[in-house]
Amino acid sequence: MGHITIRQAAYYHPEHVVTNDYYLGHFQSMGKDIKRFLEVMGRDRRYIVKEKDENALTMGFKAAQKVLNEANLHGEDMDMITFASQTPEYTYPTNALLLHRMLQGKHRTITQDSNANCAGMVSAVEQTSRYMQANPSIRYALVVGSDYSSVNCNTDDEITYPNFGDAAAAVILERSEQTGFIDSLYYTDSEGSENIMFPACGLSNIYHEDITPEQIRIRWTPFDGTVCVDAAVADMKELLSRNGLTTDDISAFCLSQFSLKNIELIQEGLGLTDEKFIYVGDEFGYTATSSPFIAFQRGVEDGRIKRGDYVFFWSVGAGWQIPTMLYQY
Repeated sequence: MGHITIRQAAYYHPEHVVTNDYYLGHFQSMGKDIKRFLEVMGRDRRYIVKEKDENALTMGFKAAQKVLNEANLHGEDMDMITFASQTPEYTYPTNALLLHRMLQGKHRTITQDSNANCAGMVSAVEQTSRYMQANPSIRYALVVGSDYSSVNCNTDDEITYPNFGDAAAAVILERSEQTGFIDSLYYTDSEGSENIMFPACGLSNIYHEDITPEQIRIRWTPFDGTVCVDAAVADMKELLSRNGLTTDDISAFCLSQFSLKNIELIQEGLGLTDEKFIYVGDEFGYTATSSPFIAFQRGVEDGRIKRGDYVFFWSVGAGWQIPTMLYQY
């Protein structure tokens, strides 16, 4: 069984910036004050798709181009391409197949889409890493996570509309002699499986004459957003214990950027200060599947994450699916 390492990571975001001022004014006109909500979520600005020809697939392509260029590799070098998204541009063919075409991949490339909602890219990297361990013919794998969520939010919903940003991230995994992927855990609790639904009316109903665009978009039933914190803390402690590590050994926590409050609670649960927790949700908004890997790459860029460092990746998908992954970069 070989070692699987992160060779390179990159991210892409649209150019259009929308600050909190826009959303505060938008909801104030409806008699709603969302200032405290934006503070708890840790928002300041976000990048929003404005161009008509930009979507999850094109953002993923730009992130993939960037990571390949920075790794000095090409599309034809990739033995496997996985595209993680909860807002795919197409349900068929797979976005991974279309990306393979755009990157001029080779015939032997394995292509697949995956969807674990906001936990998608952590799950995709974890599962691709484990698959590579079992298949020695794969030297390089490209994992892309991209969500175009802003277009699917009801503009009168104060939870989703001001929360999401649009972006993509890409990671190249490589077979290596160095330690990389170490271990992972999944925690699943489906009790809240209907709290977040998209399309709200179900795919089979989107063409009915009496369906409105608002009934197609995201339906978000308010819930306790800290529900995932205990599972995160418990799973990180278990992974540390069974791999002979402590929190002192961990250099960075690259977590879901859904809520600054959740990150603070996880930090508190582990008894740590905030310097190891990389937060980019104030700049990017909540970019869903890509958010832990945008935080990771930002940590690499500013020197907080170096080669050989231990890093935790963690995210939570609607309903709830909660993957925790331990890597040595």
